[in-house]
Amino acid sequence: MEAALRGGSPLNAQATGGINRPLPLYDSANRAAPMIEEFIEAIRYRGLIKQLIRRDIVTRYKRSALGVAWTMLNPLGMMLVLLLAFSAVFGSARSYAAYLLTGLIAWNFFAQTTTASMYQMSWGSALLHRVYLPRVAFAISSTGTGLVNLLLSFIPLGVVMLIVRAPLHATILLLPVAVAFLALFTLGVGLLISTLAVYFPDIVEMYQIALVGWMYLTPVIYPESIIPEKYRWLMFNVNPMYHMLKIFRMALESGIWPSASHLAVTAAIAFGTFAIGWINFTRKADEFAYRV
Repeated sequence: MEAALRGGSPLNAQATGGINRPLPLYDSANRAAPMIEEFIEAIRYRGLIKQLIRRDIVTRYKRSALGVAWTMLNPLGMMLVLLLAFSAVFGSARSYAAYLLTGLIAWNFFAQTTTASMYQMSWGSALLHRVYLPRVAFAISSTGTGLVNLLLSFIPLGVVMLIVRAPLHATILLLPVAVAFLALFTLGVGLLISTLAVYFPDIVEMYQIALVGWMYLTPVIYPESIIPEKYRWLMFNVNPMYHMLKIFRMALESGIWPSASHLAVTAAIAFGTFAIGWINFTRKADEFAYRV
């Protein structure tokens, strides 16, 4: 008892090699900025994030006879349907196939990952009420799972490009940069809509409708050349996914190196969206356990 009154304890003395030292006190007034604190905690809990990614992948495919093959068959099936419907309108099937599949792969990654970020926050509400963990872990793990699926999707893309005899361009060296920009932008959007969904649950359903409209306003299944000149500046300059998709296609399909200005704009959109999403999410993170 005396040891406890003096600020120490027998256990504390043993842990410090016999020297009786008081345990450190937690002072909420001395907390780091939320955006920095959450970043540090995400690094500390990286093992948990890896387990969340593993759980998502295993849970998604463990009851499926084809397993991870669905990740490759899904864009292929969609490509075949759209190819039959639009190849006569947008160009020959041979040239249109690679263009279409690259767009679908990038868009599916964005749409599925941002949607998963919202659902992960809902699923994680039970954990938030029981144990401490960084709230960004759910959005980061969703992005990590999406990246695994994106990498698997490159397999059917490679098969299709071989079938249509699409040339392999040196711009494929740009692919890691294109994927990094797309992942950062997706994570930023995921953090933003996850924050909104905590306060306004209807956002989950509204976002699905918004995604459909957003897809048709982005040249995923149609070439940008069909858009009238007077509307292109509005649709493409205001639409951030246009820039993500453009860099992605330059790396894999068109073989055209982006200009320095286009690369700078895409980088600014990716990092800016991520920064805005991270700051807004971490500022509100302490309230999530009371809201979800």
